[in-house]
Amino acid sequence: MNQPRIHALIPAAGSSRRFGGTTLKQYMHLCGQPMINYSIEAVRRHPAIRGVTVALVENDGIYDQLIRPRFPDVGTTLGGPSRAQTVMNGLAYILANDPSTEWVLVHDAARPCLPPRCLDELITSGLASRDGALLAIPASDTIKRSAADGRVEKTVSRDGLWHAQTPQLFPARRLAEALAHALAANEPPTDEAAAMEGAGARPLLVMGAQSNIKITRAEDLHMAETLLKAAGLDTMHKNEEHAQANRAGR
Repeated sequence: MNQPRIHALIPAAGSSRRFGGTTLKQYMHLCGQPMINYSIEAVRRHPAIRGVTVALVENDGIYDQLIRPRFPDVGTTLGGPSRAQTVMNGLAYILANDPSTEWVLVHDAARPCLPPRCLDELITSGLASRDGALLAIPASDTIKRSAADGRVEKTVSRDGLWHAQTPQLFPARRLAEALAHALAANEPPTDEAAAMEGAGARPLLVMGAQSNIKITRAEDLHMAETLLKAAGLDTMHKNEEHAQANRAGR
């Protein structure tokens, strides 16, 4: 039995406001590589992923210079003013250029430490679930709800609460329809699972990893470098660079 065709989409059209500085955070260097390289490679190397597309901010100016030479087989398209619109644009591009795509796997450009075992489990479990799946981890800290004045309003039970991560895996056309409906209602979801939930789906929660961090602030870079080195992913990228250089020199 043939496995359904999966295409990976990496939204990379954010403004990086919380990160600070003038460089888009996906191009900040980790262990000598632009951060986005790790996110692309994490999904590209999986045998179930048949294609990868990155959705970029208009006038990006960096991707073509730094990233495209390493990943010439990765497609690019323009994102939008919100994550939901960026994913919508990416889906439109994928379905137009790779129409046999059945499932889309959405992964953050700023989540470079994705463990391969988590991706394996997500794909296996997600394809077995009609409504798709997402990586997530159970909330372990005490949860506080704040009042308008910044003081604690109440302590919220963490039972049943999970922190959503990426990748998230969904039927491509159903996700496109769910996003279109949410945007038309002026209710942009903060992630793809929320769009699917709004359309009546019940995505499966698949155990992620604490190490699968999202780079939000500059201080997260040091932690990511430590995690990449511990997983041996820093040397993997260096080895791939050497292999590409050798192939180019033949």
